[in-house]
Amino acid sequence: MAVVTIRQLLDSGVHFGHQTRRWNPKVKRFVLAERSGIHIIDLQQSLSYIDKAYEFVRDTVAHGGTILFVGTKKQAQEAIANEATRVGQPYVAERWLGGLLTNFATIGGRLQTMKELEQLDFDDPAKSGFTKKELLLKKRELDKLHKSLGGIRNLTKTPSAIWVVDSKKEHLAIDEAKKLGIPVVGILDTNCDPDELAYPIPGNDDAIRSVGLLTRIIADAVAEGLIARHQKPETEDASPMAEWERELLEAGQAEAAAKAAAVEDVAVEAAVVEEAAVEVADSAAPEAAAE
Repeated sequence: MAVVTIRQLLDSGVHFGHQTRRWNPKVKRFVLAERSGIHIIDLQQSLSYIDKAYEFVRDTVAHGGTILFVGTKKQAQEAIANEATRVGQPYVAERWLGGLLTNFATIGGRLQTMKELEQLDFDDPAKSGFTKKELLLKKRELDKLHKSLGGIRNLTKTPSAIWVVDSKKEHLAIDEAKKLGIPVVGILDTNCDPDELAYPIPGNDDAIRSVGLLTRIIADAVAEGLIARHQKPETEDASPMAEWERELLEAGQAEAAAKAAAVEDVAVEAAVVEEAAVEVADSAAPEAAAE
């Protein structure tokens, strides 16, 4: 079954590129036409590249990998935070901190500081052992850390791959990923460089609906990978399943069971209708013979 349809891509405006004067000639092969000074992206190619990116993300997660979602532009922040949280992956939606990947040891220290500050009781200065002024300063520091590091609080090592919305804006993240050999999956708009992305998806990275749809597809690939990971026979050194991963797996199994039940109900209903039709035909036969 297809991951997404061309109709869904059209409805979300994925086919709209930038103005023709703001394009990168390297994306020429992905451009279908020009309309009113706007490049139109070939959605047939987008479908093909979506399938490749989906398979890569799914297989990466199925083998124990982690995907870091990155999108700090206003149109991407909500989709990045919501979809990454839905599948339990780390994300950066506010600002990319220099050295987040290449100097991860320092970032890990700041994460530890954030978790220590979270243990303080800001409502009871006497219990915390700090004055009200000291607690106020620490609360401000905690709020700042939450804003910049909240999305990667559970990241214990560099990710296996990153998903990027707007590779031109997130060039710092891409540069760090390339230095460490981390594959980059991202939306390729007509003003971007396809050579920056290991798995480009030709599409619109400026429209909220387009960004939301493509980010949801990547998140669905992560969810499928998680389910595949935990359906394998557990080995002695396999990491225990986290609570959110268990809930995701159970939800997927419940959905599959519901679909199977629905198919069975349709089959039973069809059998009942067929049996009723046979009875009507049998009762009508003597009457027809009598006439």
